[in-house]
Amino acid sequence: ELNSYIGLCKDLLTDESGLVITAPDELPAFQKLLGDGSQLGISINYAVQPSPDGLAQAFIIGEDFIDGGKVVLALGDNIFHGAGLGSQLRNSTDVTGAHIFAYKVGDPQNYGVVEFDADNQVISIEEKPANPKSSFAVPGLYFYDEQVVQIAKTIRPSARGELEITSIHQRYLEDGRLTTTILERGTAWLDTGTFDSLHAASAYVKIVEERQGYKISCLEEIAWRNEWISDDDLKTLALGYNGNSFTTYLESLLRVKLQNNRR
Repeated sequence: ELNSYIGLCKDLLTDESGLVITAPDELPAFQKLLGDGSQLGISINYAVQPSPDGLAQAFIIGEDFIDGGKVVLALGDNIFHGAGLGSQLRNSTDVTGAHIFAYKVGDPQNYGVVEFDADNQVISIEEKPANPKSSFAVPGLYFYDEQVVQIAKTIRPSARGELEITSIHQRYLEDGRLTTTILERGTAWLDTGTFDSLHAASAYVKIVEERQGYKISCLEEIAWRNEWISDDDLKTLALGYNGNSFTTYLESLLRVKLQNNRR
């Protein structure tokens, strides 16, 4: 499976539309959860990956959605959190070539691994190497230019029988068009692909939300702050949670805005 799902998103600055790709039996659950995205002021499309043939297949499945443009790919089991991260990602949207991120980990053999030279330029990238050349893993968030679909069509399955995302990155690297940003130490990257890592991510989110009083990755709040939906839209969404704690949180956002406007 494709990490339960992956998402393709076109230009984040001008086109709030995405494509969710998932296994056939999981598609109805995502459609029920997210709908067509109109309640959030965005457009969500869906596609299936019939068999687990690798992440790079997403570009072939999503070719019509991408429509010859630039695209972002995000894995469904990755969580990113950190001050200024949103701005950092927005600055990566107008990419020439491919842009990936690097994050220092204690177990790099479980991930794609990127190696840097003394000037922090990428010199190699490997998928789950037995003997990693560095401690920098590549998180599941990638930005690509218009060439990615054609490149995906030319790569061959790995020894695992999959179209590896690392093969696409290697092609961009060979062409001198792969750039990398090392995520800052204050940024949290959580890979929830195992039961233990999912539990750890849940604990992290719970602690941060309880201590700081805001929600992490609240779709309604994100849509509202980006002005994809209005205050009235947010109030309607809040009421849809039947007065539970999520209703209280969303309504508190509106109260804070009203108080600030009165000052």
